[in-house]
Amino acid sequence: MKKTLVSALTTALVVGAASTTFAAANPFSDVPADHWAYDAVSQLAADGVIEGYGDTTFKGDKNITRYEMAQMIAKAMAKNTATGNDKALLDKLAAEFSDELNNLGVRVANLERNADMVKWNGKAEYTATRFRVTEGEKSDVRDYNLKLRLEPSAEVNGNWHVNARLDADTKLNTDAGDDDGSDKVTLKRVWAQGDYTNFQTKLGKFAPIDDDSIFDTEFSGAEVSFGKAAKLTLGAGRIHAAQEVNTPVDTANYQYAGLGYAAGKLSVGADYHHLNSEDIKTAYGNADTNYKKAATDEANIWLLKGAYTFDKNFGVNGFYAENHDADSYEKAGSAELTYKGGETENKGTWGTWVAYRHLGQNVDFYNTFDAVDAGQKAWEVGANYVPFKNVLATVRYAQGKELQSNNQVKNIFGRVELFF
Repeated sequence: MKKTLVSALTTALVVGAASTTFAAANPFSDVPADHWAYDAVSQLAADGVIEGYGDTTFKGDKNITRYEMAQMIAKAMAKNTATGNDKALLDKLAAEFSDELNNLGVRVANLERNADMVKWNGKAEYTATRFRVTEGEKSDVRDYNLKLRLEPSAEVNGNWHVNARLDADTKLNTDAGDDDGSDKVTLKRVWAQGDYTNFQTKLGKFAPIDDDSIFDTEFSGAEVSFGKAAKLTLGAGRIHAAQEVNTPVDTANYQYAGLGYAAGKLSVGADYHHLNSEDIKTAYGNADTNYKKAATDEANIWLLKGAYTFDKNFGVNGFYAENHDADSYEKAGSAELTYKGGETENKGTWGTWVAYRHLGQNVDFYNTFDAVDAGQKAWEVGANYVPFKNVLATVRYAQGKELQSNNQVKNIFGRVELFF
């Protein structure tokens, strides 16, 4: 392989990644200013991709070894700034020279790892909701919210990562901005996670099990899990003791355990949550009518869940939960039939679903469902669509009743998410 060919290849890798246009001084005496590759060779030398020979010559017509080519590819990979076609060409070259790159050993591996220790994901979303009670005491609540979410993940070593979630929220109902306290930036989650064969542990502030049903919140503590297909999960810590609809009263001690199994099209699980707090009765409802077991300041919740995929289009999922210490509104459940589903990486994909949800407020402490609130039972229909890659539009409509008043509710939820 000749250096002239190398110049052509590596130039494509560096042009898109260079922070400045070609303006570097040429260190090689045998590459005159009027040479067709003068700019490319000068920039490649400035970027450290090529070094030439000790006598200040480049020797562009000299054959080079595959090992020398692999060294240049490794240096280009360490820059980690190539994009688009440049990145595609770099990947092809890395595949072609994979044996030589492996023989370069730890030094190149470390260069690649250090250049990519922190990864950022996130999304921007716009949400509009309208929740109506159409009988008895009428109400019509509308909200328009904008959120920016950032989720960094930093590598500590081969087993440990540090993860976080940062949310910036603003309400668009008025133009008051931060004057009404609606604008806020919150560090929602931050935790260290260790991943080992058949074992995982988390330490910090993160989501517990069942965050897709009745525990859509964060808690501060520790979690360990064992197994793969069959998985045991144990967690303990502290959690704020209040439903979303009430003002936080006290912080509760919190423990949970879950046993799940997933294989092929089927997944099932059984979970247990325990909370205790001096104010738990008033935090989770009216102590006189909803939480009559006044001798206890605890909540003991059992939950069963399952999901089954019939084929690439149809699936079902659901759960049932009950709070042993509540005398009313102590049951919650959901059953959902899904068809397809929007895939954010594939433009034009879509999905739809129909569900029935019964969400007793004394067990559905931290509701995750967008169109049905805690304390309501309702049918829900919805759909999502990907109009552009990494853009997801979702709409939900729910109609049913309030559990306590029996008033009719009609709720509409819409959201557009842009993932990056």
